[in-house]
Amino acid sequence: MTPSRFHHAVITGAGCTEFSRESGRSVLELAIEAADLALADAGMERGAIDGMLTYQLGDSVVCATMARSLGLDRLRWHNDIHGGGSQCASILGEAALLIEAGLAETILIYRAMNGRSGKRMGQIGQGAGDGMEEQFLRPYGFLGPAHLCALSSQLYMHQRGLSADDLAELVIAQRAKAAKNPRALLRTPLTRDDYFAAPMIAEPLRRLDCCLETDAACALIVTSTRNAKSAAQGRPIHIRAAVRGGGPGIAAMDKAGADPSAIFSRHVAPLIYEAAGLAPSHIDLLQLYDAYSPLILQQLEDFGFCEPGELHEIVRDGRLAQNGRLPLNLNGGLLSEGYVHGLNNVIEAVTQLQGRAGERQTPGASMALCTGFGGSMGSAAILSVEP
Repeated sequence: MTPSRFHHAVITGAGCTEFSRESGRSVLELAIEAADLALADAGMERGAIDGMLTYQLGDSVVCATMARSLGLDRLRWHNDIHGGGSQCASILGEAALLIEAGLAETILIYRAMNGRSGKRMGQIGQGAGDGMEEQFLRPYGFLGPAHLCALSSQLYMHQRGLSADDLAELVIAQRAKAAKNPRALLRTPLTRDDYFAAPMIAEPLRRLDCCLETDAACALIVTSTRNAKSAAQGRPIHIRAAVRGGGPGIAAMDKAGADPSAIFSRHVAPLIYEAAGLAPSHIDLLQLYDAYSPLILQQLEDFGFCEPGELHEIVRDGRLAQNGRLPLNLNGGLLSEGYVHGLNNVIEAVTQLQGRAGERQTPGASMALCTGFGGSMGSAAILSVEP
């Protein structure tokens, strides 16, 4: 095992607002609350921030506004990244790179959105211009990300011999984990009848296979190891590696080339293991981007946690349970906790590695894989307790 790629950057604070379907507050208010919670968790004041990063799709507050609202006198670096869920893991790498380069010492990362009561996602016109691509896709029934993901998922499930029963097992198990998470939007246990009674959105995706539109904000503090020694209240978590990449079509799943079933994980998995000097056997906690349930199955295979023929088994044999060999999405994931564009899944990994997850704590986890999905484009980060 090689040492961490980032020697001087650690995560020391995390904060989330309440998750709801109607916050009744502005996105700026949510962002400020999450930032203050993360700072308090790190044992820091607002004035310690000298770097700021966020990602969004025109639905949030930009760094300059955030900095003014926090009363910051200076920033050494800030960046508003255009993008969605694929950014939630790679943004950790960008923060670490800034610290390693000496361009900032304490960086606030945040994602804030009124994703249910405000600007809702779910539109496909994000390419050459708003609406430009839709004229070619709408006539064929592609009305949003769910339809595009359904296309890829149908092919993948056919290739692997997977069925709705496999998706039901995943969704029911994930909801059971959410029952232990007081922040989760959906905590009521599911039955198979509940799952199969859910309306079909785009085959094979029922409503329960899709993530939740959510109002909320999440924030992280990434700081130098020098600061962490004096400021952290919780255990500093190391960013061993982070990568970002993709294959044909990049984020456009309808342009994914000869094999539309190949999502980001097929391209990113070898990159993250090479960057970290690790193998799948070193990972003991998974927070996999689950905007749609079939994505979990594809990632389990692509990141090397099972062979293609074992997917039926891994969703049923207990490996993914809280006390299993590979505990998965212990917060209930984006399907049950809420959808803050994946940053909430990253925060769950940090909380678990710090040993502060309460009733849903998995014992002894020391190395976590976090991922971010954007079609065949995506990102991954490996977080660890030790450098």
